[in-house]
Parts: sequence; structure tokens; C-alpha cells
Amino acid sequence: MARPTKEERKISIMTKALELFSKEGFYQTTMPTIAEKIGMSVGNLYNYFKSKEILAKDLILYIANILGEEIRKINESPISTQEKIEAIVHMYFRIAKERPETIEYFLRVYLSNREVFQNCCTGMICVSAFVTELMIFFEEGVRSGELKDQDFFSAFGLFMGYLGGMVFLNGEQILPKSLETYEHTIAENIYNALKAR
Repeated sequence: MARPTKEERKISIMTKALELFSKEGFYQTTMPTIAEKIGMSVGNLYNYFKSKEILAKDLILYIANILGEEIRKINESPISTQEKIEAIVHMYFRIAKERPETIEYFLRVYLSNREVFQNCCTGMICVSAFVTELMIFFEEGVRSGELKDQDFFSAFGLFMGYLGGMVFLNGEQILPKSLETYEHTIAENIYNALKAR
């Protein structure tokens, strides 16, 4: 069996770190703990990531790229804006179910520990792959006449606040039904809030 490449090893480290940061929190997770969980020496781990902060930044870039790529595919689909909203909601909830650590990391580490990212992720830099695709989605919706022309951050906050809030409630086991049962209603509510009158 071939030895994993450096890039494959890096992804394996990030996957385990993502899981640990999401469950234990940023400050409670140490580099030695990550190294132990993946069966690597701490010194070798530092060959891949020079600090826990750099690892944290690379993780948010990694998540933003995953989400951005998913939204790019939806943006390129020949479907209506309303159908795209349905597809984005479905995609976000699917990832929250299949890979909960990705959304948990974003909500519980990136948004809650902004001081960790202040020197390397100011503004939207680290989530630009994701934010750019949502900008494209909103611009195309306005251009088609389906969405009202409004400040991007107002629309973005409404859309992502709704999705993030539902995933958070689901993670806290507050929702009485499974997350996917809310998809259609949430997509409809988002569309009604954003559509041109």
C-alpha cells in the first residue's frame, strides 16, 4: 500500500482537528492532543502546521472552499432562484448531518473565537470562497427580477442566520423533528423574505 502523500496527511490532520475543535472547543484542544489522536509525534505535526492558530485558519479556509464549491454548482444549475434557495438549504443541512463538525466548527469556533483569527482572517477573507458564491447567487437573483435589490449583508445575514440558527438548534437537540423536515418551510420563508415584491 502506498504511503499517504503530504497533502493527504495534511487533510487527515485537518479532519481530526476539525472534529476535536468542534467537540472540545479551540482553547481546550491542544496540538499534542491532535497529534496523539492521529498517531503522529507533536514535532511532526508542527511540520504541517506551525501553530494551532495557523491550523485553525486553514480549517476555516477548507470549510469555506467546500461550501463555496457546493454553492458554485448550484449557481451554475439552470434552475430558478427559488429552486436554488431550496438547493442551498438542502446542501447546508445535508453537510450539517453528514459532516456536522464542519458547520459546528464555523459556528462554535470561527464565530465564537474571533480573537484567534484577528491577525489572519479580518473581514471575510477566510470565508471569501463561500461568500463570493453567495454574492453571485444574490446578484443573479436580482438580475433575474426574482430577488429584491438590497444591501448584501442584510440578505446574507437573513439567509445564513436562518440556516445557522436551525443547525445550532438541531445540534442542541432542541428541534422536535429532524432537520431535513424543515427544509421546504425554511427555503420558502427565506425566498419570501428576499423576493422582489
